[in-house]
Amino acid sequence: MDERQTVKSHKLIINNRKTSTVTGVLDVLSFDLNEILLETEQGMLMVKGSDLHVNRLTVEKGEIDLSGTIDSVSYSDIKQAGAQGENFFAKLFR
Repeated sequence: MDERQTVKSHKLIINNRKTSTVTGVLDVLSFDLNEILLETEQGMLMVKGSDLHVNRLTVEKGEIDLSGTIDSVSYSDIKQAGAQGENFFAKLFR
């Protein structure tokens, strides 16, 4: 099967806006109390909120558990940002 046609596994579960489990995580690019930026199998994932913490990170399995108050989650496709010739992070943090 062609790799381009294969959809990679990724799951995002949010419980009562207080905890979250994410699978299909490739890398944690940055995190602080208000924002966590993850690279996932389905693109970049930004979680915004307050008092955010990474409780568990299993790189081998690509899983992460988060806690805190989750205000928003948003996805961006890194390929689209590169194709437009604009810095991905400049576009993300506009």
